[in-house]
Amino acid sequence: MRDDDILTRINGLIAEEHDLRARLAAGELSSHEENDRIVSLERALDQCWDLLRQRRARREFGENPADAEARPVDEIESYQQ
Repeated sequence: MRDDDILTRINGLIAEEHDLRARLAAGELSSHEENDRIVSLERALDQCWDLLRQRRARREFGENPADAEARPVDEIESYQQ
């Protein structure tokens, strides 16, 4: 996966998040349904951003960015910001 592909995926997830919030505001879905999907979107976004950071770091230090791999959500969520 290339950086552009990852950024496209990130933008798609953000657009879906905005759509969910708009649908919630319009009464088209329950807060429970919205919340469940938002949690899933946030996890996918965390994975995408982590993968993009890994690729950029590898490139910066002369390594092959293609060697970066998506890490498990549980691992990413344990990182301190």
